[in-house]
Amino acid sequence: MFLGVNRVFKLGVKSLWLHRLRSALTTLGIVFGVASVIAMLAIGEGASRDAQEKIALLGSRNIIVKTVAPPEGRSALGRQQILNEYGLTYDDAERFQSGIPDVRVIVPNRRLSQQAFYRNRRVPVEVIGTVPWYPSIAPVRTRFGRFLSIIDMQYKQSICVVEEGLVKELFGFDDPLGQNVKIAGDYYRVVGIATEQARPVASDGSGDKDATGAKKTGGANMGGIYIPLTTVKNRFGEVSTQTGSASGSSMEKVELQEIIVQVHSIDRVLRTRQSVQTLLALSHKKNDYEIIVPLELMRRARDIQRIFTMVLGSIATISLLVGGIGIMNIMLATVSERTREIGIRRALGATKRAIMVQFLSETLMLTFIGGVLGIVLGSLIPFFVTLFGHMPTVITWLSLVLAFGISAVVGVVFGLYPAYRAANMDPIESLRHE
Repeated sequence: MFLGVNRVFKLGVKSLWLHRLRSALTTLGIVFGVASVIAMLAIGEGASRDAQEKIALLGSRNIIVKTVAPPEGRSALGRQQILNEYGLTYDDAERFQSGIPDVRVIVPNRRLSQQAFYRNRRVPVEVIGTVPWYPSIAPVRTRFGRFLSIIDMQYKQSICVVEEGLVKELFGFDDPLGQNVKIAGDYYRVVGIATEQARPVASDGSGDKDATGAKKTGGANMGGIYIPLTTVKNRFGEVSTQTGSASGSSMEKVELQEIIVQVHSIDRVLRTRQSVQTLLALSHKKNDYEIIVPLELMRRARDIQRIFTMVLGSIATISLLVGGIGIMNIMLATVSERTREIGIRRALGATKRAIMVQFLSETLMLTFIGGVLGIVLGSLIPFFVTLFGHMPTVITWLSLVLAFGISAVVGVVFGLYPAYRAANMDPIESLRHE
């Protein structure tokens, strides 16, 4: 048995070597097909995992409620209201804490776009008024110094924690810890440097959201500065003046930009979301809030990833089928060229099975070589995409096995007909062929 297989292998290699250029060109179809399957699946998997990881950082047990501006309120005379009051309130946070039994932690936040000054530098920043336990449910970690404390909240201290990405722009080569930053006429002492682990992808695909998923109040902000919520309320108030409208200036009153609710168990997230929605609907006459559930975003991302993978895999598989058609075309031409050889082998006693196995083995050799080279090329493409395109890619063993398996099936399927046709040639007619 081994001698028979060894002989078939040697005959196949010899036949392919006699037509090296044609064999190489035929193999390219399989190479590019396998490489495209692996590369497309790696790019799709990388993008999906990156989105899911960033969404997961928001907290699978978190529910993020944020303020959105409703349509401009107008009086019965058609004039714009002088004071437009909307959005989340401290009472909402109290209702969530006391009215929903599954709630574990409540984090109210106030966000303002301001200018930060240090010496002769001025940088646009986002002031984030928050509470000391904010890092426990958000992807914010203190790199140096400390975060806000209960004492800072209680005594409305003029201290701040600066995001790491803002340090170079604002402080240059100076050590920021202990320095004073001027914001809206008041000075705040830097007690810590914090970093956000990731910038999550928004549900609408935009990238202008912060670590909690809330839309940033200023798209040009260089980073965030964390200040105790009580200090922000005391220094900045809750009423802001909006200028530049057609009817002149107007005033807006917003107490909180967002409230993060964390529940005890992931199984209770969706039920708690309904409770939050019900409480907000009872206390808010305007549609001035939006609820974001990272768990729902993760599930949606997984569903999109499955569809995305199926589409990319189908497109790449088509290229493999094209390569298989090329192999069939070349093998049919090879059968026609070797008609006399087939007749001589049949006359010397070769069976139909032996002829069929010989030609099928040559097809499988082309497919195997193309599959191996395609795996190598397909593994290199995601590497260069990540290196030069700065896109995350993930090559899985499943994609390698799937690509090589499809190429093997393509080789067998498209090699059967040429082998069958060679095996069923009339020996007498084959010997007469010139």
